[in-house]
Amino acid sequence: GDGVRTASLFEADRLTLEDSLEMSVASLAAYGDRYRHWAIAYSGGKDSTATAAFVLWALAEGKVKPPESLTVLYADTRQELPPLQAAAVRILDTVRSRGHQAHVVLPEMDERFYVYMLGRGVPPPSNTFRWCTEQLKIRPMQDALTGIRDRTGQKLLMLTGVRLGESAARDQRIAVSCSKDSGECGQGWFQVATPESVADTLAPLLHWRLCHVYDWLYFEPERHGLDTSGIAAVYGEDEVRTGCVGCNLASRDNALERLVRQPEWEHLRPLLEIKPLFAELKMAKRRKRKSEPEMRQDGKWAQNVQRLGPLTMEARAYGLERIKDIQRRARVDLVNTEEEQRIRELWAANTWPNKWTGDEVNGDKLLDALTVNGYGEIISQPILMETPYA
Repeated sequence: GDGVRTASLFEADRLTLEDSLEMSVASLAAYGDRYRHWAIAYSGGKDSTATAAFVLWALAEGKVKPPESLTVLYADTRQELPPLQAAAVRILDTVRSRGHQAHVVLPEMDERFYVYMLGRGVPPPSNTFRWCTEQLKIRPMQDALTGIRDRTGQKLLMLTGVRLGESAARDQRIAVSCSKDSGECGQGWFQVATPESVADTLAPLLHWRLCHVYDWLYFEPERHGLDTSGIAAVYGEDEVRTGCVGCNLASRDNALERLVRQPEWEHLRPLLEIKPLFAELKMAKRRKRKSEPEMRQDGKWAQNVQRLGPLTMEARAYGLERIKDIQRRARVDLVNTEEEQRIRELWAANTWPNKWTGDEVNGDKLLDALTVNGYGEIISQPILMETPYA
């Protein structure tokens, strides 16, 4: 009650960057030795860049025994903030110059963000229909890892930038020092997947604090040798969430707003128009709507009787023109020639998402309201007021 808070033992002895590096080396040494081939899942963000920089440094300094091969796989969604994209390209060059493998992993053409959205007509992602992460990042990365496993015939060690912060080091469930029972070092860093899987996953920076990540990236380049200036431009020293440009799942484009306040990146300001464009494309007038009830496979009526669906052909053409205009003014590459050509091919083939034909009514057409009641019957309610949908 005297207002003086007693510091815990841990606070009195907070981990320094050097402590963190030492613990990361211990975890990589303990597990790396069991695998002949390592891969780094690289996104271009701060945590995965710090991980790549750490692994390259640990190998160059002889802190850990090198594997037969190290491959850095960069998941390029083609939606990254330009400074992060540019930094990633430079870092991949550094990786190659040190005798390691580096590959850019892209989704299949028809799975790419704008091809899928404007070519196939799938509305922009939302928190209820989040099609982007799996399609742009997870699946291409899994395919690339499977390719390495098939080529080498060996299960891989995949290194990721997952971080829980210093709390992980205090957490009793994570044994970060040698545990007497098993003699293993750094249990908590390691997540073993099923035996028949492609890779086991190690998060060597699991216990790092945010300030360690920034100190390592910004102030120790002579140790790890990576050019991280693009990362500093985006993050500074704040905990900003970065995702795709115009990400529809975030309430605000904080990282982009912050970036365009810097004179050298001010030309990216038109990218701030993407988020409002997605909101517009989600409106009823830009989409098709089911006017007739749909029967499910189990013989019952689908609950969401008059659901909104894909983008109309007009909305897709409008969306493509707007994106091309934004990329021209921002001097970036969002939709390249090859992708635009594929979008136009999909239009010519009258492509629609599954269960849609394009013959459905437009989303803003006034309809008698149909609902399914508690007995599974269709109930019709005539239009009472002539007010079109938004």
